[in-house]
Amino acid sequence: MVRPFAVLHVLSVLMLIFALAMLLPLGVSFVYGDPARHAYYEGVLVTLASGAILWAGTRSRRTELQPRDSFLLVALVWTVLPCFAAVPLLSHLPALTFTDAYFEAVAALTTTGSTVLSGLDRLPPSINFWRCELQWLGGMGIIVLAVAILPLLGIGGSQIMRAETPWPMKDSRLAPRIAETAKGLWLVYAALTLGCALAFKAVGMGWFDAIVHAFSTLSLGGFSSHDASFAYFNSPAIEAVAILFMVIGGASFGTHFLAFRTLSFAPYGRDPETGPYLFLLAASVLGIAWFLLANHVYPSFWTALRHSAFNVVSIATTAGFASADFNRWPMFAPVWMLFLCCFATCSGSTGGGIKMIRAELMVRQALREIMSIIHPRAYLPVKIAGQRIENNIIFAVLAFMLIWGGSVITLTMLLVASGLDVVSAFSAVIVCICNTGPGLNQVGPAATYAGLTDFQTWVCTLAMLIGRLELFTLFIVMTPAFWRK
Repeated sequence: MVRPFAVLHVLSVLMLIFALAMLLPLGVSFVYGDPARHAYYEGVLVTLASGAILWAGTRSRRTELQPRDSFLLVALVWTVLPCFAAVPLLSHLPALTFTDAYFEAVAALTTTGSTVLSGLDRLPPSINFWRCELQWLGGMGIIVLAVAILPLLGIGGSQIMRAETPWPMKDSRLAPRIAETAKGLWLVYAALTLGCALAFKAVGMGWFDAIVHAFSTLSLGGFSSHDASFAYFNSPAIEAVAILFMVIGGASFGTHFLAFRTLSFAPYGRDPETGPYLFLLAASVLGIAWFLLANHVYPSFWTALRHSAFNVVSIATTAGFASADFNRWPMFAPVWMLFLCCFATCSGSTGGGIKMIRAELMVRQALREIMSIIHPRAYLPVKIAGQRIENNIIFAVLAFMLIWGGSVITLTMLLVASGLDVVSAFSAVIVCICNTGPGLNQVGPAATYAGLTDFQTWVCTLAMLIGRLELFTLFIVMTPAFWRK
């Protein structure tokens, strides 16, 4: 049976911690003397007061969470915290509606990168910092951070991490205790973010841009402090650094953790996703570069390769940055990029989509079915990395794919029925449910989501949440059976 008061108590602690995250942009506001300072006063006050009231009202119900409780907690974290993340935006940008502010906050925390804001170059630095910091926090998951902290408060985190972490990391611990695992993942994440910021600074970015873009690059979020995104810098060196760290962000942080711990590249060789992931990116970059050159989009192969490498890696890893308006490229190129964002990233990465491991399983299952027709009496197990995959896992992935496909179709039809053209509708749903950001036509890389109606904005918001929670977590909480004893 679900114990909502115990879940709300843990949520209250997370809200109190989340309020502290607003102190960083407040400090930025002081440093730059920008006019958004009052927005963080309000944000911290509202979040702290709400968290304290909720904590006081539920502290008598504090207890260890069970697996069913953790599903509810994860769903609440990703739907409730954006309300508080939106407070500074609403306070400083009074023309922004709650619908748009909530959309922006969800896009940040889910690392989707879709935005309703324009004129980013003219925004106070602290607002851009807050948007990118939210992506950094969402990248590894606020829940994983909480797993490292909540045991110190007497609240266990093992079940929470299982509900938040994508398969196959659910059943493997990288360290003996789950809190040590979470701390290790965050240390690797923070170290790589620092390395990314220093690399951006070394190739020509200012310190502010280097930090905020490091936040959004490692998290594969895609927010920028400039309307033109990376096209603002027009620097092959900066783009090369971004490509490197987007590729790192799209690989499993569990594998990064093992590589850091052993000081060896061997874990990447043993990982069943890393090889196909890198091969797919490389082949797509070269293929799209040749396609752009053949269609006379760019005058030389090296120019085509430069823009292909950045934009293909950006969309495939679900980062969502842009160095060119790929919406103007011949249709095959952006459609292939949207196809890649559906599955190219690895499980345990900061990317979205269905993940490479599920795609591999589906391909191997399809091949097994073909071979079983040819050899009906043969024993044909599905294996990945030399390990036999049980049928119950394959069935779970099949169910996931069915629900994912059904969600894409349903949400697309809702947007089309509301008046959006089919290309914009389909691409908006794909990039939102895959947590990518820019789509095609009305939601292309040179546009924003501000032109959508409130209904269309909420549909896209739902798609982002469904994608970030990997479908099952949100849908399980919405089923009546979940609330029964």
